Amino acid sequence: MVVMFKPEEVDVLVQDYRLMLEPSSDRRFSMPAIDLLNKEKSLEYLAGVSSIFESSSHVATVSLFAKRYSYLIIASSLYAMSVFNKGIDYSIANCHIESYYQGQAWLPRVRLADWPVSQPTEGNRKEWRDQIIHNIFAENIAKAWLSLSKMAPISKAVLWENTAIYVYWLYENKFGEGVSADQNSRVQEDFEYLLNEAPAHLFGENKNPFARFNSPKKATLASDVPIRIRQTCCYYYLASDEPEDYCPTCPKIKHEVVSNG
Repeated sequence: MVVMFKPEEVDVLVQDYRLMLEPSSDRRFSMPAIDLLNKEKSLEYLAGVSSIFESSSHVATVSLFAKRYSYLIIASSLYAMSVFNKGIDYSIANCHIESYYQGQAWLPRVRLADWPVSQPTEGNRKEWRDQIIHNIFAENIAKAWLSLSKMAPISKAVLWENTAIYVYWLYENKFGEGVSADQNSRVQEDFEYLLNEAPAHLFGENKNPFARFNSPKKATLASDVPIRIRQTCCYYYLASDEPEDYCPTCPKIKHEVVSNG
């Protein structure tokens, strides 16, 4: 049986989760994702997007781009897996970065060259889910981060934590909105698996990066709500006009934990 997405499912992925069906008219900041593995093409592209971030720091440019790349790859792919119980090919060779602006904000999207849709057979979801996770991370994100970390003095740990913060946020705040009880149960099960059970090889790494960065949330004087304090700095402050303009979760901030007592 041929598996396909329903039109309303595609609408959700396009409208809410950064999927794009047609090439963007802005070709300057659009390219095949596999070009990230080509040093010359990647450096040229990053030099261009540095103007968007208004960054003179190559390290900051790489990190800020990695945040956007993380989101455009994982948002639609993981939502499709956890909510629709369907998978698509998100390997780096099948993905295109498509430039897209929402107002003044540059929020690139992903376009897929081919659309082979899969769905688990009865009793086979765990094995199917492993294939989907491996496709997204080992066959895309891990390759991109390895390449980018060689082009700038930036640790892969920073890039992986940039990815992790979006995985946490999507599963904790977005994926459960407006879904059925069965879908929500699957969302929670998949999140637990990604955090605590998924073996490292599915991510193309020696350790599960989402378990590594899943520190307990704490109430601090720097935030009105409990937060995960990052273990690495994303270098956002290097692209800011304000000195010491750190993210609220930045480890460079002296976080004073608010006592519950």
